[in-house]
Amino acid sequence: MTEASGSHDRAGIAARAFARTRRRQAPIVPSQNVAGRALVIVIAIMTFLSCLTFGAVTLVRDTAAMWESQISREATIQIKPSGELDMDAALATAAEIAGSTAGVKGVKIVDREATARLLEPWLGSGLDIDELPVPRLIVVTINPDDPPDFATLRANLTSQLPTASLDDHRTWVDRLVAMAHSTVTIGLAVLALMLAATVLTVVFATRGAMAGNGHIIEVLHFVGAEARFIAREFRGHFLVTGMKGAAAGGLAAILVFIVFSWWLSRSMATPGGDQMAALFGNFSIGWSGYAGVVIVVLIVGALTAATSHVTVIAHLGDIEERQTDGS
Repeated sequence: MTEASGSHDRAGIAARAFARTRRRQAPIVPSQNVAGRALVIVIAIMTFLSCLTFGAVTLVRDTAAMWESQISREATIQIKPSGELDMDAALATAAEIAGSTAGVKGVKIVDREATARLLEPWLGSGLDIDELPVPRLIVVTINPDDPPDFATLRANLTSQLPTASLDDHRTWVDRLVAMAHSTVTIGLAVLALMLAATVLTVVFATRGAMAGNGHIIEVLHFVGAEARFIAREFRGHFLVTGMKGAAAGGLAAILVFIVFSWWLSRSMATPGGDQMAALFGNFSIGWSGYAGVVIVVLIVGALTAATSHVTVIAHLGDIEERQTDGS
């Protein structure tokens, strides 16, 4: 028992000395090789796509919240032209009826210039609204805490202006919000699949690195090096690799969001820009979105390190099992 214990102690001392020498000379996993650079690129691409997906999910979620907020603050009165209708007088009458209704905070008639701008994407510029059978609009701002009775307001309008109609946007906005929520769910599922693909990529890369350095790992293991030491070497290597790729992908995604936001701000005065702003605001994911991109980068780096650690431990466990079966 004493000789066996002494032999075990000497093996442990030799293992630690070999590990220290190995650590001073070179790492177990080569820091630079073709496979390592390819893995950085793959992780960068997967992180870029994951961050774009997260940013899109954030944008759609914020847009849905904006739509839900707007539905509680605005309604629209539409007056269709007819042969004998004085449109200006009809607009003034409708504005007066809406303004005198309890729960209405303000009324704004959409003027001819604004109406022409709304139609410009379809009918072109230089329109004469008075010569076209175009409905005119009135934007009604309502009190979200004490909304008006829309049925009563609608009845008051149609009793004096048969061509007038009130649209509270609830049907359309409810459909858009439901679609946005479905899009968010799909986006989160795609994000999970991308992270899973990243994990599988790291598993294959770790196994490849272990296969290329199998003789070193087996020598370390046989002379008594702990599995935690070997796994720590791989974990540190793949943590650096993962963070390099994740940081590159995250920065590229942030650059894309900044460029799109800048482009939209430059085209804000155009009809297309107005339509995009109406749907998605200023196309900015906000500080929460950028913080989410940073979190995705950290998650990818942590997943890369954790995956390599688990893979190495499992591989060493297989070696010990084969040794047990052989003995």
